[in-house]
Amino acid sequence: MRQKEVINISDGKRLGFICDVEFDLESGQIKTLVVPSSGRMLGLFSKDNDVAIPWDAIVRIGDDIVLVDYEEVYRR
Repeated sequence: MRQKEVINISDGKRLGFICDVEFDLESGQIKTLVVPSSGRMLGLFSKDNDVAIPWDAIVRIGDDIVLVDYEEVYRR
């Protein structure tokens, strides 16, 4: 998943590459994909503005790209 770029189809913006995944420990299912904010360098510094993408916002997962569809970008 880390090599996949995330694109929001509602506005066509490239959100970046997946840096983390959050799981529901009880069910083992993926809850959220996390994309680093544009201000982060080499995974360092603030994680406060990372983009958290809920699993239900995912439209399609391809070989290189994850398409998501939602109006508001959720920040952590």
